[in-house]
Amino acid sequence: MSYFIGLDIGTSAAKALLCDQDGRIVAIAQQEYPLYTPQPLWSEQNPADWWKGSVEAIQQLLGESGISPSQVAGIGLTGQVHGSVFLDREDQVIRPALLWNDQRTASECDQITAVVGYDRLIEIAGNPALTGFQAPKILWLRNHEPQHYERVAKVLLPKDYIRFMLTGEYASDCSDAAGALLLDLRQRDWSAELLQLLDLPREWFPSVFEGSQITGRLLSSVARTLGLPAGIPVVAGGGDNAAALLAIAADQDAAGVTQVSEACVKTTERHHPQSAHVERYNQLYTIYRELYPVLQQNMHNLSHFAVG
Repeated sequence: MSYFIGLDIGTSAAKALLCDQDGRIVAIAQQEYPLYTPQPLWSEQNPADWWKGSVEAIQQLLGESGISPSQVAGIGLTGQVHGSVFLDREDQVIRPALLWNDQRTASECDQITAVVGYDRLIEIAGNPALTGFQAPKILWLRNHEPQHYERVAKVLLPKDYIRFMLTGEYASDCSDAAGALLLDLRQRDWSAELLQLLDLPREWFPSVFEGSQITGRLLSSVARTLGLPAGIPVVAGGGDNAAALLAIAADQDAAGVTQVSEACVKTTERHHPQSAHVERYNQLYTIYRELYPVLQQNMHNLSHFAVG
């Protein structure tokens, strides 16, 4: 019997799941980690906390399941989307990661829209510029922390940082990469036009794979730490909402899903993913546009309350 590990790098915890080859769940484990808000509207985490939580969750999973580690045949990844992990040339994290729910980049969103054009941005990336996406975060770093920006050699999404730690490979999947606001949805790869317009180097970004493709194999040093055999394949996986939609069979024709959680998401499946993608994010844009002033005022009030 073969078993597979699914690892979710969530906003509140790293969650690991073990299932057999028929999809039956054998064991679940999770390890929580903190979230930091050093200023109003900011939301950050330390990638080292994700890695520590991932290692401990997998170790707990194997310990509680009772299976032989040699039976584990593969690892799949999912997690919170849109976040930005900035690495230097030594693959060291430059600063805490900016998360999907970070709201500091409103002016950078305006900058992207002005440079690219609203309609052209939708045509290429399928989304308007929203504060949660990765591209505005990169521009924010350039505008506000130039001493950190000049050190950047790689920009990874949260789950893809964990992939790098597991395999030593820089890779992402199409669903998660789409949240960077830099992916050409039709070509399913980084948009040369958007990168040029925003003056961002292509080499900063990982290779893009389909979700089921193998992106690397478990490093020997990591395998020893986890208690797993070296060389286990690690597949591309997908962003958390994309993975959840597949899990509930929302890829069926005319299926619709409404999710209310940390983010409000309404997704309608269509034969033309581009139009469905645009509809989804236009709805999200409307929600953010209406709620942002309220959120900003509440955070302002809370900050005054916190300091007395």
